[in-house]
Amino acid sequence: MARVSDEELHQLATELGDKLRARGWMLATAESCTGGWVGQLLTALPGCSQWYERGFITYANAAKVEMLDVPQVTLETYGAVSEETAMAMARGALKHSHAHAALAISGIAGPGGGTPQKPVGLVCYGWALADGTVMSSICRLDGDREEIRSRAVAAALRGLIELVG
Repeated sequence: MARVSDEELHQLATELGDKLRARGWMLATAESCTGGWVGQLLTALPGCSQWYERGFITYANAAKVEMLDVPQVTLETYGAVSEETAMAMARGALKHSHAHAALAISGIAGPGGGTPQKPVGLVCYGWALADGTVMSSICRLDGDREEIRSRAVAAALRGLIELVG
């Protein structure tokens, strides 16, 4: 499967921004395998300061613990690439921001780093709202590193668009 086009990513980011602006909400992001791609995409939109508050790039486990309060026991029990960690990342992004909504991504983009239990392309998402709603999802994406990362960005945006309504 091909990389998600810049046009489609831009469209998703614009749709999310419109929904957040309409509600007067701010967004925080917590990214691992996408390395800030969501934040870059959102800040490319004029006027995003009305609805995008901050982003955390927490690639290392220590960063997840220090910046987002992901419990060490969660990382030890479930691993960095897990729905439990993604949800903790999203909750931590809310806690350490003034946002009303947060999204988090953690995964294995490859080409190495996969295991039989957690193969390359496994991506976990977490979404959290200030009202206490927390959701997660996990999927297996095919492709090279660029394809996996672009598709993970698109999926994270789609998930929050759906949650925000």
